[in-house]
This record gives sequence, structure tokens and C-alpha cells, in this order.
Amino acid sequence: MYVTAEHLREQVIRPTLKYLGVWSTASEEFLLGAAIGPPELGLFSLQRDGLGIFHITSTQHRDIWDKYLAFNPDLASRVRGLASQRQFLSNPDGELQTNLSYCTAVAWLLHQRSSQLLPEPIPVQAQA
Repeated sequence: MYVTAEHLREQVIRPTLKYLGVWSTASEEFLLGAAIGPPELGLFSLQRDGLGIFHITSTQHRDIWDKYLAFNPDLASRVRGLASQRQFLSNPDGELQTNLSYCTAVAWLLHQRSSQLLPEPIPVQAQA
């Protein structure tokens, strides 16, 4: 399957951020850059050995649930709503590899929890 940057932006990132109630041009650009940017950027995993398009590690995934979402039940419910019913219960990390909306939500939460300001957007063409 071939997914373009615009498809990722329009069909996954934007709807997921809107679903979470946090959409902005800056948040959309940030996540698109994190997904398609050069591996050395390592926005979420310094080793780039994580799972899915954002290279989120199992440790980061569990940490976001145990130390962040556990204390935000409404947000946890929204994020859980993006995950599949059976897969999430048997292999939660598998959702990072197969569920683009769920992976996008977790990536945004990792960024949001870090309390870092969004960087200035880099045009997608400049990243290619």
C-alpha cells in the first residue's frame, strides 16, 4: 500500500487531531513532519527503533497510558475509542503498527505531555 504525505495529512492526521479537539495547522504540520521526516530527527524515539510511522517504543506507549492517560479518563476514553476492540486487548503495541489514527493520537499525546512548543512548520516539499 502506498500512502502519500497529503493522504496521511488529510485522511489520518487532520481527522485524528480534530477528533481529539486539538487540531491546528501547526499540530498537523508537526505530526506530518514527524511521520515523514528524516530518521535522524528522532522526534519520539532517539534510536528510531519504535513501532509504526512515528517510531513509538513499547515503553513510551505504556508510559503514556500509565502516567498520563490514567489521570485523564475522558481523554483516555477518546483515545481508546480509536483502537480496535480485540487487538488492543491482546496486543496493544500492535495498534501502533496497524492503526494510523491510534498511532497519530499517541504521537500527539507524547508531544503534548512533553510541554514543548511546536516548531516552525517546514514545508513538506523541503523535507523530501
